Amino acid sequence: MKDVLKYRDFYGSVHYSSSDEVFYGKIEGINDLVTFEGDSVSSIKSAFEESVLDYIETCEELGKPILKSFKGSFNVRVNPELHSKAFEYALINGQSLNQFIKEAIEDKITREAKPISN
Repeated sequence: MKDVLKYRDFYGSVHYSSSDEVFYGKIEGINDLVTFEGDSVSSIKSAFEESVLDYIETCEELGKPILKSFKGSFNVRVNPELHSKAFEYALINGQSLNQFIKEAIEDKITREAKPISN
């Protein structure tokens, strides 16, 4: 697992600055920039949770969506050889390239995704 925290439906990235000797991060998957920091594991977790609660409260006060909305489409960049192989696989199996990629993502998430505990 990468350096990620979870609280409620929110994820936060976590990094460490050796020059400042501090953990820092931001709430991911939102339309705003909300950062947090702490000098220990427990303090970064607390700062993240407090930032989430503050962010929820602010969004509710402003009447704006809390979580980022996703359109369901995105660009993926791969090398030309992989692109060609994916196209060939999809074609041979009677699928569009889009359907093949969708199923590959679903398969990967189903097989390997591990939920982050609170």
